[in-house]
Amino acid sequence: MQRYAFKMQLNPGMAAEYKRRHDAIWPELSALLTGAGIRNYSIHLDAETDILFAYLERREDHTMDALPSEPVMRRWWDHMRDIMAYNADGTPAAVPLAEMFHMD
Repeated sequence: MQRYAFKMQLNPGMAAEYKRRHDAIWPELSALLTGAGIRNYSIHLDAETDILFAYLERREDHTMDALPSEPVMRRWWDHMRDIMAYNADGTPAAVPLAEMFHMD
């Protein structure tokens, strides 16, 4: 398994709405992520900066790179677009983070 972390920017005042939407995550989206080799996925909020920190584990043969072409993924991103920072191509503005330490 590979460990993967990234950060995103939540719009100010949108923490409760972000959590509400994720508490009701669509079953077809969860199935898509699992099918792409993703597990142990969590997202945390730094309430002082509205920065979201995401961590997941993925299989060596994951297919995360194909997710942007999946209709359910695009629908989810459209659903979240009004509460967080996005790129011009309609994808969330996500910045990969380098692992600096890991303890098993």
